[in-house]
Amino acid sequence: MGLDVIEELIKSEAETLVSTGRPPWTKDQEKALKSALHAALFGLGRLQPLVEREDVENIIVIARGPVCSVWLELVDGTLVEAAPIADSEDELREFLSDLGARQNRPFTEARPHLDLRLPGGARLAAGSWVMAYTSVVIRRHSMREVSMDEMVYDRKACSTVLADFVATCVRAGKSIVVSGVQGSGKTTWVRALCSCIPPWEMIGTFETEFELHLHELVDRHKIVHAWEHRPGSGEVGIDGRQAGEFSLEEAIHHSFRFNLARQIVGEVRGPEVWNMLKAMESGPGSISTTHARSAEHTIEKLVSCAMEKGPQVTRELAISKLAAAIDIVMYLRSEVVANPDGTFRKQRWVEEVLVVQPSIDAARGYATTPIFAPNQLGQAVATGKLDNFLAQELARHGFDLEAYKAESQANPGVATS
Repeated sequence: MGLDVIEELIKSEAETLVSTGRPPWTKDQEKALKSALHAALFGLGRLQPLVEREDVENIIVIARGPVCSVWLELVDGTLVEAAPIADSEDELREFLSDLGARQNRPFTEARPHLDLRLPGGARLAAGSWVMAYTSVVIRRHSMREVSMDEMVYDRKACSTVLADFVATCVRAGKSIVVSGVQGSGKTTWVRALCSCIPPWEMIGTFETEFELHLHELVDRHKIVHAWEHRPGSGEVGIDGRQAGEFSLEEAIHHSFRFNLARQIVGEVRGPEVWNMLKAMESGPGSISTTHARSAEHTIEKLVSCAMEKGPQVTRELAISKLAAAIDIVMYLRSEVVANPDGTFRKQRWVEEVLVVQPSIDAARGYATTPIFAPNQLGQAVATGKLDNFLAQELARHGFDLEAYKAESQANPGVATS
C-alpha cells in the first residue's frame, strides 16, 4: 500500500510539473525520488543507500551544529568521505530518536546513548549531549555465513593447522573467548567457529543487539533460540529497574528450560561477564568475545569486568571462576597496509592461541600456555606446547596431531620467543 501511495504521489507531481510548463522528471529522477520516499517512510532515510552498500564495513557520522560529516570505512580499510545524512545536528538527533522509538530504545538528554540493530542487521551506536558532538558509528556485517575454509583460504586469517585446532575445540565442547581490538574481526570469527557446531545441536544466543544472526542461517543451524537484551523505559520500579527491561541475565536463566546444547554469549564489555561464566559453567562449548590489547591481557580484562559487578566480587573469586570456565583464548590482530598503487587494504589474522588452566602455583591464580604463537610476521604458528592430555582428547575428535607437530618443527624459534 505504501508503494502504491508513493507511485500515485510521484505521478501526480509529475503531471503538475508538465501542466505548469516546467521540465518533467527523467526516468532516473523518478526512480531516485521513489527510492528516497520509500527510505524516508519505511527505511533509514538518507542513511539507507549507505547501509545497503556491500563494500562498506563502517559508517562514521559526526554532526556539529549545521555541519554533518560522514565517513565510510570500506571493507579493504580505505576511508572515504560521503554526502551528509542530515542537514544539522538537531535533525540527526531527531532522526536517531525516531529510530530508537521504533525499537523502544529512547534517545533523549536523559538517555544520551543509543545502541540498536538496524533493519538488515547492521549495528548502530550513537551518543549526544554528553559528547562534544553527536557521533554515530554503524557496523555492517557483510559476512554472516562464513566457514572455516573461507577464513583460511579466502581471508588468509590463519593456517590450516590452526583452523583444524579451533574447529576441533568446538567439536570437543571447549569454551572459547575470541579477543582483539575493535574491528579485528571477532564477530566474524565467532560465526566461523559456530559453523563447526553439528547442525543437530540446539543453540542459544544471548546478545545486547543481534549481530551473530545464527538464527537466520536455517540451512546450517537447524534449531537456534536467540535472545536480545531490551532496555526499559518509563517508570522505575522498587528494584531500580525501568518498566519493560529484559536483561541478558534473565535470558540465560530463562534458557535453562529450552534444552540447549550450547549457549553463545555475544560481546562482553562489563559485568555481563557473569552471563558468560554462567553459560560456560552450565554446559560445554560456549563462545564469547571481548576487547583486549593482547592474548595475555584477555583474562585480566575479564577479571576487571567481573569486578565491576560490585565489591562482593573479589579478584580471587573472579580469577578462580574465569580460569575454571575458559579453555581457549584466541587473539586477533588487524592492520591497514598500503598497496603499491596507493590504495589500502585491511588485513586481519589470528596472532595467538592460549590454553587457560587454573593454577595454585602461579602468582596470578591461573596459567596460560601458548599453543600457537606469532612468528616473525606476526602470524600464529604451532609451538609444540600442546600437552599430551589435551592432545589425546582433541585427537579423539579428529585433530591432526602430526600436522601440528610438523608445523611446530618448521618454526623452532617460536616456542621460545
